[in-house]
Amino acid sequence: MKITKKVLASMAAPTALAIVAVFIPTSAFAQTNLEGGIQAAKPDGAAGTTTLFGDDSIFNTIVNIMLFLIGAISVIMLIIGGIRYTISAGDSGNVTAAKNTIMYAIIGLIIAFLAFAIVNWVLKALTNG
Repeated sequence: MKITKKVLASMAAPTALAIVAVFIPTSAFAQTNLEGGIQAAKPDGAAGTTTLFGDDSIFNTIVNIMLFLIGAISVIMLIIGGIRYTISAGDSGNVTAAKNTIMYAIIGLIIAFLAFAIVNWVLKALTNG
């Protein structure tokens, strides 16, 4: 049997997971809620508290980072669509592809803005309620 990179990778992943599972202390699995898990993940002596919801929460930070990435990718795709439209030289297939790229980039920006508004609205409703 010839050992390829795919075979090595398929053998390495389960082996690594088994090794990690052996060395994880069982107290890490004893948490019964998300807040307890967040507190357990903090390094020893960490200042301040970490919350799940609120202004400085983990959920809010993750959502903001994801929405920023979606917005940045949409702007980049808008620029690429504009460049494709400019260099299409009148070819109808290239013009259509460039217009579709621009349209989908604008739709992506709109969805990112709406998602940001909805997530903030839901978070405020959860923290005030």
